[in-house]
Amino acid sequence: MPELPEAEVVARQIRSRLLGAQVTDVWIGRADIVREGYDTRSWYRDATLQSVDRYGKSVALGFVNGQACRYVVAELGMTGLLLFRSTPTRHPQHIHVRLSFEGGHESELRYWNPRRFGRLSLLDKAGLDRYLTRRFGLDPMAASQQDFVRLLQVRRGRLKALLMHQQVIAGIGNIYANEILFRAGLHPNRQVSQLSVSQAETLYSIMREVLDEAIRCGGSSVRDFFAPDGSEGQYKRRHLVYGKEGQPCPNRCDGVIQRLRGERSSYFCPRCQALRKKRGRSL
Repeated sequence: MPELPEAEVVARQIRSRLLGAQVTDVWIGRADIVREGYDTRSWYRDATLQSVDRYGKSVALGFVNGQACRYVVAELGMTGLLLFRSTPTRHPQHIHVRLSFEGGHESELRYWNPRRFGRLSLLDKAGLDRYLTRRFGLDPMAASQQDFVRLLQVRRGRLKALLMHQQVIAGIGNIYANEILFRAGLHPNRQVSQLSVSQAETLYSIMREVLDEAIRCGGSSVRDFFAPDGSEGQYKRRHLVYGKEGQPCPNRCDGVIQRLRGERSSYFCPRCQALRKKRGRSL
């Protein structure tokens, strides 16, 4: 947390309020919050924000200064937030980076991260390309159904683990993997190789529907997520299984939501998501 929908909400808010604004100052409170490119920080002063994009769970700010382009890539991690100055901020000692702007609808963008699992990377275009290649697989909001099915055809292992493998499918974390699999009627431990083509196609459609709906709801504010303007994501009100251990299945099948404990807990209905092989043409 945050995952793809939350990162997309962040990118859209920054794009709408700061695109075209000029950087007037860069303040970095601790050097270890920058994973790469710390010595280039002065380049960003007087640069203009020309793009804001989401890659997986990260947000990339693209700047132009003269004829050159560079990027600030923010990993949100488990507790990282990008916040406008106008947003009231708890525990301001955890603000590690401030980008000051003029000419936008906001005067400052702050990187707040108390547990510091995420980092910033200051990169040129070649560095950004390496960063994306190393970290991110297929983007579920950009890939075609054919690309998604083809990807599953060459993978093995458990389905939920695959959905959360960032170098294979970028942006899906524990919350949305649980919600997608419940709606698709697939057990978290189902072997990818056991899926039929039609099941893979259905999984693709449901994955896109869940992520798109979550984006439209502002994401899920389960623990620490807030958008840059301080608003909370409301998709948590539409979670069907995540965090619902012991509650009746929302499909009214007489099942009860169970929790599989592990590194990341899985929530599922043993009736609707029975772990069994399905007949049909396998991947």
